[in-house]
Amino acid sequence: MKPFRDRNPYAIALVGLGVIVLALLAAFYSEDLPIIGGGTTYTADFTEDAGLKTGDVVSIAGVKVGKVTDISLDGDHVKVTFTVKNAWLGDQSTADIKIKTVLGSKYLSVSPQGSAPLNPNTAIPTSRTTSPYDVIQAFSGLSNAVGQLNTTQLAQSFEVLSQTFADTPDQVKSALSGLSALSNTIASRDAELGQLLANTNQISGTLASRDAEVQKLLADGSTLLGMLRQRENAITQLLTGTQSLSTQLAGLVNDNQQQLRPVLDSLNQFTTMLSDNQTNLANGIQLLAPFVRLFANATGNGRWFDNYICGLLPPSIGIINEQGCNP
Repeated sequence: MKPFRDRNPYAIALVGLGVIVLALLAAFYSEDLPIIGGGTTYTADFTEDAGLKTGDVVSIAGVKVGKVTDISLDGDHVKVTFTVKNAWLGDQSTADIKIKTVLGSKYLSVSPQGSAPLNPNTAIPTSRTTSPYDVIQAFSGLSNAVGQLNTTQLAQSFEVLSQTFADTPDQVKSALSGLSALSNTIASRDAELGQLLANTNQISGTLASRDAEVQKLLADGSTLLGMLRQRENAITQLLTGTQSLSTQLAGLVNDNQQQLRPVLDSLNQFTTMLSDNQTNLANGIQLLAPFVRLFANATGNGRWFDNYICGLLPPSIGIINEQGCNP
């Protein structure tokens, strides 16, 4: 076989680049590969998408099994394409778009039903799918609709209607008078009502834009509660052990009270004696300082001990100490 160093380097470079490009493409489109990809692709028909987006989670019994890959309009209904991996779906399976968070995030919930496997080419019909009611969109639509109303003209219309039916029976007159009063109230509060709905729309938009942060906050709170629940037994055991220890210590003190009392009395007498002689102890320590200093100087010559002893022998003995002690 031809040695590697003798081969054409340009051909080797091209082959290496081709392998790298194929590896990058395989990594980028790994979910579309038949063996290691994202699983089996199914479709479901809905009357509306209800805010579902591409990339949202697909779950079975609360467990993530795939994701939404495409949402498109197909005639009078919406076709949702999704992938499912390592899960079985029957021919009577149902699909529901559900609210994931309080801010309107959605996910696709699939319920496997039926005795035969679901054909990937057969979509789940609208009779077995449901969509939620989007509260945020409803408030936004209400705000826009009320903002476009001419409340002044509405109040005038109710006023004219009330005057027109002025000669009608009392029941009709009372009803129209109430409508007229209601319209006048709404007209007088037009600015406040518009501001209230505008603020509601702004709050809902802000919460929707902060969906990830609020969702993480709720998840962290759930994690904290879980940890506290896990530590509940340990905290209970700690409190129980502390209570038991205090009971044992109280029993120990009661059992040894006669032995401990003399010891405590002696300790009290000793501390009282030290307190009474505090001045004497201070003077003794102060007088001891010069001796310690001189003694340290006398013993500071290594192995020799320098000292002067006066009066060891009396003068009467002889020439060693004839003069006695001199100051």
